[in-house]
Amino acid sequence: MRVLAAVDKFRGTASAAQVASAIGHACWELGVDCIEAPIADGGEGTLDALGGPNRTSRVTNPLGNPVEAQWRLAGDTAVIEMALASGLLLVGGPKKNDVIAASTIGTGQLIDTALNDGAKRIIVCVGGSATVDGGLGAIRAISTPARLRGTEFVVACDVRALFSDAAKLFGAQKGASPVQIEFLTGRLEQLQQSYLREYGVDVSQLVGGGAAGGLAGGLGALGAHLVPGFDVVADEVGLHEQVAQCDLVITGEGYLDNESFDGKVVGGVQQLAQQFNKPVVVICGGADSSAQERIDSFSLIANFGEQQAFRQPLMCIEQAAATIIRRFNSPLQTIG
Repeated sequence: MRVLAAVDKFRGTASAAQVASAIGHACWELGVDCIEAPIADGGEGTLDALGGPNRTSRVTNPLGNPVEAQWRLAGDTAVIEMALASGLLLVGGPKKNDVIAASTIGTGQLIDTALNDGAKRIIVCVGGSATVDGGLGAIRAISTPARLRGTEFVVACDVRALFSDAAKLFGAQKGASPVQIEFLTGRLEQLQQSYLREYGVDVSQLVGGGAAGGLAGGLGALGAHLVPGFDVVADEVGLHEQVAQCDLVITGEGYLDNESFDGKVVGGVQQLAQQFNKPVVVICGGADSSAQERIDSFSLIANFGEQQAFRQPLMCIEQAAATIIRRFNSPLQTIG
């Protein structure tokens, strides 16, 4: 038997690599081959899934303070995770964020540095931002945006939201009040018109343009191709081939709900598994009952209790994987 562990992070408790390793250890204990494949959807953790950082640059964080941001340059391909330059965690979370002032300038500085260092292919992973500036800060930080015309410029989006909806959908989680959300929405609508006049691109029509507070749309105005983040990662790591070569796919994330099937890792892995007629099971910290009806699942909280699931998540994940593998030889039933 060969198992593919194609998993996302368990936010706040375990990285995707740690989750994949725990499943791999369960396989090793049972004498089963395992392909460990940490995956991401364009948000936090995507840089690690695409090989990890090998460079660090000093840039400006969302509220104007210096920050050392890691990124990757391998050959002529640059991978930039915007959360490491313009992320919400860099300002201490939503309660400490000034969402009106928060800027994506640091992400633009990383793009500019990548161009200066000879990158001909740039992947910007968006998600986990502190910002709703429509990408204006990033655009202003790129010294000569015309240089991007000579590159393959890709934005890996973790959501499908439209540009002008970014504040309405995500403003509150960045610390915006209802009044501020209304202001930010108006500002995005004005930027939409500005980008159309200056660059000839109607960002309102770009699926995913609202990702990272509109950063995706702003970069789209400069010619970037907006692509679902899961698809970018799947292509880069050869996930299609890995699914084809395995007998069982185990995926995972911290909380399983209906959003897990809309551009996220669990839904993307499930679709790939179905294409190759492979059984797939998700290990999750907790789960919404309606989501559990859509995929075979093993909930750590349901099986081990909330306290143990949070205190020893990797041990619980390993035991969950062992349980799933032992049951695999019988017809696969809903687990958990």
